[in-house]
Amino acid sequence: MTKTKYVSESLTTMTEMIFPNDTNTLGNLMGGNLMRMMDVVGAICAQKHSNRIVVTASVDNVSFKESIPLGSVVTLQAKVTRAFSSSMEVVIDVWAENIPAQERVSTNKAFFTFVAVDQSGRPIDVPISLTETDEEKALHEGALRRRQLRLVLAGRMKPSEATELKTFLNGGE
Repeated sequence: MTKTKYVSESLTTMTEMIFPNDTNTLGNLMGGNLMRMMDVVGAICAQKHSNRIVVTASVDNVSFKESIPLGSVVTLQAKVTRAFSSSMEVVIDVWAENIPAQERVSTNKAFFTFVAVDQSGRPIDVPISLTETDEEKALHEGALRRRQLRLVLAGRMKPSEATELKTFLNGGE
């Protein structure tokens, strides 16, 4: 019997305060430190979905829309968008908050891919992902196109084989 799991079951939230040792010389969170936090919250999320050890397979474009100053409270939220055979795409949203000023701003969004592995490091099957909300369904549908793009860019799929991506780029849904 094939296992299934709702993507809402993987929802993971992590909150951190930015201290001086996290910042660059301008007093803002260093990008590498943010990426580490994103990797951690994403891995926990993927582990919740798969109940397995996971490894990071890829990171889609991470752009830094807003700097995150010293003293900010950073909230990272991760959720599985879609599970494939052994891999899972996870979306990670990041917000920075200045609590005294009551200001909260979205700073980053990225898609990470994790692969579930056994104790020997070999890929292992994960539960099929089930969606409940319209937002989850939209992320789920887009995940196949994003996966095909990642595989084409990595040279693991020929562009002619990326049928979902090709249809989307040619104006179809």
